[in-house]
Amino acid sequence: MAKNIELLLVESVENLGLVGEVVRVRAGYARNYLLPLGMAEFPTEERIVELQSARVEAAAKADALREEQVAILGKLGGIVLTLRRPTNDKGILYGSVSQRDISDALIQGGFNVGISAVRLSVAIRRTGNYEVPIQFGKELREVITVVVESESVIEEMSDEGTEESVDPAVDSSPAGDSEMDAPAAEGSESASDES
Repeated sequence: MAKNIELLLVESVENLGLVGEVVRVRAGYARNYLLPLGMAEFPTEERIVELQSARVEAAAKADALREEQVAILGKLGGIVLTLRRPTNDKGILYGSVSQRDISDALIQGGFNVGISAVRLSVAIRRTGNYEVPIQFGKELREVITVVVESESVIEEMSDEGTEESVDPAVDSSPAGDSEMDAPAAEGSESASDES
């Protein structure tokens, strides 16, 4: 049976407590994580008094951060985030959409949402609409809609093919070659300009 022990936090630990707090944790967590990393120590009255001012300062920062997070979640309510990714003809992504991709897109949109706040259990590997929770701490949570769309050349060509009744074997390869050559030519010009 696991035994709980009391430790004094020397620094704030997410989902555990603030610096200067005395917390009860499992012995294994203390022995394998908190104590070796110097995040906690065994409490003494002198050390608790020494860390009192740091605790007040950490509490003020935590309150300010919580207010910021509540404001962010208020703005995120009902947001739809659209990401375009290359796919095959069946809508399966070449790669995936991860927590980092969603976080980066939200940061570009002006929302300060770190990777750990994006609660995506499994990376997205297909096009479609997905409900993704954004969560700060244990209580602050909002769900956003992430729409993953295809930017595949094959899909765009098939859309064009439905509008015009042309033989795809004749017209698709020259169009495909010219599209492929243009980015390569631009890339080689920019590479020669840099050197």
